[in-house]
Amino acid sequence: MSDAAPGASQNTYHTPQGDVVVRSVPPPAPTAGPAPDFEQLSGGGKSITEEQAVAYPPLANDFINADRNRNGKVSKTEYNNWTKQL
Repeated sequence: MSDAAPGASQNTYHTPQGDVVVRSVPPPAPTAGPAPDFEQLSGGGKSITEEQAVAYPPLANDFINADRNRNGKVSKTEYNNWTKQL
């Protein structure tokens, strides 16, 4: 009988010292609140830099995709389009 969580994988390894059971469970999905306003992240500017994006980890992690024109900053239009995908 397995007491592994749903979605978990389990393997048993036989060693000279006895069996070793390794169970793994995917980590819980990170939780992030709703996306902040563009003005908040941009500090009132016309774009969000990579340094400013760290204030909202989902944007920092996806900055390269949010920056559709690859100019190193996220415009208000790019940000609005990116938040629609959340």
